Amino acid sequence: MFENKTVKELIFLIKNREISIKELNKYYLEKINNINPKLNAIVSLKDENEILDEAEKKDEQKDKSSMLCGLPIAIKDLSDVSGLPTTYGYKGTKNYLPKKNSLFVDRLINKGVIIIGKTNTAELGVGGHTINRLFGPTSNVYDFSKSAAGSSGGASSAVAAGMLPFADGTDQMGSCRGPAAFANIYGFRPTPGLIPSDRSGHDKKLPILTTPGCFGRTPDDMSYFLDTVVGKHKNDPLSFNIQGKFYDCELNDNEFSKTKICWLSDMYNNYELEDGIEDMCNKKLKELEKNNLSIVLPDIKINVDYLWESWICLRSKSIYNDTLAMNIKKIDDMTEEAIWEYKKGSKIKDDDIDIAMKQKLDCFNQVGKLFDKFDFLALPSAQIFPFDKKIQYPSELNNKKLDTYHRWLEIFIMSSLLELPTVSIPIGFNKNGSPMGIQIIGKKGDDLKVFSFAKKYEEVFNYSKTKPRF
Repeated sequence: MFENKTVKELIFLIKNREISIKELNKYYLEKINNINPKLNAIVSLKDENEILDEAEKKDEQKDKSSMLCGLPIAIKDLSDVSGLPTTYGYKGTKNYLPKKNSLFVDRLINKGVIIIGKTNTAELGVGGHTINRLFGPTSNVYDFSKSAAGSSGGASSAVAAGMLPFADGTDQMGSCRGPAAFANIYGFRPTPGLIPSDRSGHDKKLPILTTPGCFGRTPDDMSYFLDTVVGKHKNDPLSFNIQGKFYDCELNDNEFSKTKICWLSDMYNNYELEDGIEDMCNKKLKELEKNNLSIVLPDIKINVDYLWESWICLRSKSIYNDTLAMNIKKIDDMTEEAIWEYKKGSKIKDDDIDIAMKQKLDCFNQVGKLFDKFDFLALPSAQIFPFDKKIQYPSELNNKKLDTYHRWLEIFIMSSLLELPTVSIPIGFNKNGSPMGIQIIGKKGDDLKVFSFAKKYEEVFNYSKTKPRF
């Protein structure tokens, strides 16, 4: 009954009392019981009776006008929910019980969402693959032997499998974009500050590298999540409001056809892409051109060396600070990736940060010149197709040894470093049945414009109609 319903349709049915909140949550719990053992996407699941009791209480409330109507969500296991552990997928913090919710979690609860558990994450949130020693890896919904990407792979797999109507994620180095591409769904990284966060321990010398984001089978589904959680919050001095709603934003046919996209491809032959990815992207871009969109290669170069050098400096220092804040005593017990970041971050001085910030500004100005000519920039949503879920990270790409554990994630850093809103849109499957996507990147603060494009894209291509079979 609910299999092909959109979030909009589910809310309509609940508000008109054609279905009950308890009935809907029972449906999702049955899906989780059937599918989650294969995927390992949802962890720390609440007791089923507790969830259904909460749903029943919401059914008894007469006024549902301001509610998200008891829709279920599981929160990524890097964000806090009072009453549930925030484990970070790490055995050393498996019993950590936060005393308060993350800011966006409070907003979801205030609008009537039922939190049913957590979604799986990369251990300590470090790395582009959802695997940890506490819960194990999350499987790709189209091939259970393959990775769901990360670090928000639990959330993306849960949405793609229909176990959740939408989900949150966090994105530092592609953690909402890569998992969306690997699941044939939409993933959104907003301008940092649009979704508020507790920044009480933030080092003011460092930019915001991480932001909450979200997933949905369609942008319309994501809009309900976003309109609930975005906007200025008194506890986040860097948070801000936007003029408009994600639910209402749209591009008409004429505006869509006038869109100008700068296709950055493999960034002037600097990014290694697995064979087949560029061909898939080019094919989809040609289809967009048939809708009269202008797809153009860049005539202004972005300094990719500056991007990388600035990024690994600022990211390592940020992760080092986070590790100290978590009071982790046994550094050698962390993953190889987290240890790499910790050791590098421990050596970074203020002068290094100053250089990195200058490099960041230079790149921002270069990108700004492209935005003077184009509505959006575009890159593939991954450098590699879904890989063996048992490995910690890919060490080679196209038979070439990678120099760091995260060089295969380099395609994400421009958006993250320069604080650019980005949506990953699905573009189909390769000959082996592996999904892929394209990143659509907008100017800082142009979140509604980026989202409007994604909504029109789904209207034209209907990728939400393609779903995994179990």
